[in-house]
Amino acid sequence: MVPIEGIVINKIQGFYNIKTIDNKEYLCKLRGILKRSDKRENCTVGDHVIFDEDGFITEVKERKNLLLRPLVANIDYIAIQFAAKDPLVDYERLNILLLNSFYYKIDPIVIINKIDLLTSEEKETIINNLSFLKEIDIPYFLVSTETGEGLKELETYIKGSITAFGGPSGVGKSSILNILQEQKVLATGETSKRLRAGKHTTRDSNLLPMKIGGYVIDTPGFSSVELPDIKSPSELADLFPEFSKIEDSCKFNNCIHLNEPGCAIKNAVETNKIQEKRYEFYKRTYDKLKNERWNRI
Repeated sequence: MVPIEGIVINKIQGFYNIKTIDNKEYLCKLRGILKRSDKRENCTVGDHVIFDEDGFITEVKERKNLLLRPLVANIDYIAIQFAAKDPLVDYERLNILLLNSFYYKIDPIVIINKIDLLTSEEKETIINNLSFLKEIDIPYFLVSTETGEGLKELETYIKGSITAFGGPSGVGKSSILNILQEQKVLATGETSKRLRAGKHTTRDSNLLPMKIGGYVIDTPGFSSVELPDIKSPSELADLFPEFSKIEDSCKFNNCIHLNEPGCAIKNAVETNKIQEKRYEFYKRTYDKLKNERWNRI
């Protein structure tokens, strides 16, 4: 039998809908040898797989990342979306979601929707608040689903990629996903019926094809404010890209960038090379993890 390769675009009750490079779709099941303890992560949406003409998946290729909530693999970008107004941007949650994206090794981008509601001064304030993103090479897009502003630039940036959208409710994710994908299957203001977990379906998500190539996916589970499973202060520091550029200059190799003398990170904050608000977020996160998790180890 000639092996066929494709990507899993959705999964329902043990069946995997696979799309090949020539846009043909196949409904397949896992070979018994791949059903290791019947774990959900054996094969999931986003996986690149090999299957045979009998409709059995024989190989799941190595993943570059795996998001657990919801379960989806091989994401190129996490689009962290907020609204400029109604509700206002929650910068604490933004930082937590950035932390999660780095933890799962997924490149983040930031989207601020509803900018048509802003005055010039309010827009300038948001741009200033997001200035730290440029320092850590994260692109952001100011968009409006009402006027179309910024949407073409966003679409061009994620063309040909798998982009997962996360963020709080009420920020217009469904409206943006409707614009980007081939078919309007998302009801504005509520979760898509294709993504909703019904009584007879799983909670796995769907890859929705974009009009210009690539896929988008709604990931409501990524929108929580929970911190990832960070094991140590050094692992936490590694999730701050602005630290990695200069922390080798700290006086002590095991510097945790709090009270140690000769800390290059604290010096960078004092000289405005690292945004003070980002450093304050780092300290709050350190304290939370230390009190709630690390003290139990």
